Amino acid sequence: MTDQGNVLDILIYVFDRYMLVDTPDVPERDELARKLQRAGFSDENVERALDWLADLASERHRPQLAESGATAMRVFTEQERQHLPADCRGYLLALERTGILSAQQREIVIDRLLALDADELDVDRLKWVTLMVLSSQPGEEDACSRMEDLLFDLPPERPH
Repeated sequence: MTDQGNVLDILIYVFDRYMLVDTPDVPERDELARKLQRAGFSDENVERALDWLADLASERHRPQLAESGATAMRVFTEQERQHLPADCRGYLLALERTGILSAQQREIVIDRLLALDADELDVDRLKWVTLMVLSSQPGEEDACSRMEDLLFDLPPERPH
């Protein structure tokens, strides 16, 4: 890889190599950093990506939000509106409406998107981050599978 890779590229690379397999075998941080650097990613972005993953792992311990009910509406802050294009905000809310994301998970996705500090957020990148968040949450196999279908444009499975 000749490209230094941005943080999201590194996260997708790690996710694709280690998390989309039946039995993930993710190396320890130092070993993973060396593998990513050998793959051509810059030291600075590797460290930022590994910090991002560590922060995502710590989200499992976030206090649960009280479910707000069907009449609540999520209002995005000025910072969120500046960093998340309208199509991303709409897609995120659609994921919640369809039951793929809970309100708690939506907040984690927003937090992780903002932590990327990326200039070019779009729906495809949002899908990747959402899949990463869902895969880090215990008991979310169904939502994760549905998100994979959306990410890879697969038709949803129909019950037999």
